[in-house]
Amino acid sequence: MKYIFITGGVVSSLGKGLTTGSLGALLESRGLRVCLQKFDPYLNIDPGTMSPFQHGEVYVLKDGTETDLDLGHYERFTSCVLSKKNTLTSGQIYEAVLQKERRGDYLGKTVQVIPHVTNEIKERIYNAGEDADAVITEIGGTTGDIEGLPFLEALRQLALELGHENVLFIHVTLIPYLRAAGELKTKPTQQSVAKLREIGIQPDIIVCRSEIPINDDMRQKISLFCNVPLPCVVEELDLTCSIYELPSALHRENFDEIVTQKLKLNSSECDISAWENIVRRLKSPKNFCKIGVIGKYTDLQDAYKSIHEALVHGGIENDSSVEIINIDAEEIEEKGCAELLKSMEGLLIPGGFGARGINGKIAATCYARENKVPFFGICLGMQITAIEFARNVLGLSDANSTEMVPKTSNPVVHMMKAQKNISDKGGTMRLGAFNCKLLHEGSRTFQAYNTQYISERHRHRYEINNDYLTLFEEHGMIVAGKNIELDLIEILELRDHPWYIACQFHPEFQSKPNKPHPLFSSFLKAVLRNK
Repeated sequence: MKYIFITGGVVSSLGKGLTTGSLGALLESRGLRVCLQKFDPYLNIDPGTMSPFQHGEVYVLKDGTETDLDLGHYERFTSCVLSKKNTLTSGQIYEAVLQKERRGDYLGKTVQVIPHVTNEIKERIYNAGEDADAVITEIGGTTGDIEGLPFLEALRQLALELGHENVLFIHVTLIPYLRAAGELKTKPTQQSVAKLREIGIQPDIIVCRSEIPINDDMRQKISLFCNVPLPCVVEELDLTCSIYELPSALHRENFDEIVTQKLKLNSSECDISAWENIVRRLKSPKNFCKIGVIGKYTDLQDAYKSIHEALVHGGIENDSSVEIINIDAEEIEEKGCAELLKSMEGLLIPGGFGARGINGKIAATCYARENKVPFFGICLGMQITAIEFARNVLGLSDANSTEMVPKTSNPVVHMMKAQKNISDKGGTMRLGAFNCKLLHEGSRTFQAYNTQYISERHRHRYEINNDYLTLFEEHGMIVAGKNIELDLIEILELRDHPWYIACQFHPEFQSKPNKPHPLFSSFLKAVLRNK
């Protein structure tokens, strides 16, 4: 087993997750099996209770684990299906250590960061990739952050235990460009690497994020002052088209060749033709469409990251570029649909929580239904679909969700029974993969999947109220998919509409650039057909 650790320096949001995912893609392209992990130093058990403004979207794994959005990059860039063993936070580590202390597992010893916390971290690394050729672990945060020190100390110990021939350290850093001086500066990188070396870690490869190319003199300077061979100074320029250019860009820098040589990994020649084909289609599409995503976290780029990527994937499948317009639901409440939505060729309402912006989302859903605009509702978007239909088609003017109005007289959306006695918020929703049966072979949903049984990932507490289903179907809103075991509605579809589908699950979590999710592909196809 070989172990690769990816750290970051100078600033956060450098793209360590994309670099990690791209390295995984390159190693898979060489015929190797990889396992990817993300370690986050924050004290939360997981990001499930964090606001998207704090941490971006919460990505959900097949087993129901709520994780950092970088695990979404890992699954999109590789064939990995990740689980709870692929994500770790300081909160999980300290919780596990303290539980062992309470049970008496440490036999009266004084419990300390070294060795008890670091041993717990190492155990999670060792248990990660049973069948992999290489385990790639990204350490969140920035080198020098106090909360990240136990993780870096654990990596130092692990390298000592395994031998440096089995461990590789990659440091992703920023080479800032000072426009006033017209110069790139290496000093932040030098100091970041010096901080790592104080801890006892010498990077083997330095990946240099930069907005302009790094010349040979700059590479030689970084090599000299950071004590890495010149070929191991790897340039990672800002991408002009798409994040899916990164595997090809890093391959041109011999990144995968350097990694496999240093770790003595036996592999075939790298075949990146699939990634090059994806980039070709992104750069020269035959079609174009404009999709409005109506939410309440529109100021934050990462809040709907998987939604945005899945729309891009659907565009790749349909040979179309996709312009995604984030529209604040509260702005719809102020200005109305006509002004904000008239140029949109498709509308999508993603998941979310809370009452803010709900009326704007309901108005947008009504606009899509009445004006025959292709519409896709996801999670809360499906619940909004049910509320709007009940109010404006069934005539139940006070229809609502008990999340918004607990004592509404027409609760078309209510909390599922299994959720009613839960008090803790973290990790207690309906989470992970659940089965669904598609009920109508003639539906657009069935045509998209072309199979009767599917499995999709969930993250929610509230469900469509079955008491209203007969009324819904009598007025043209069919139940296209259902969880038979739990008797829960999974998919609603409106008859006599170009494309109007809402699902309780999150299909975006299973979409990849080389394998777009069927619903996103079908949605984009309908948008292009409806233009």
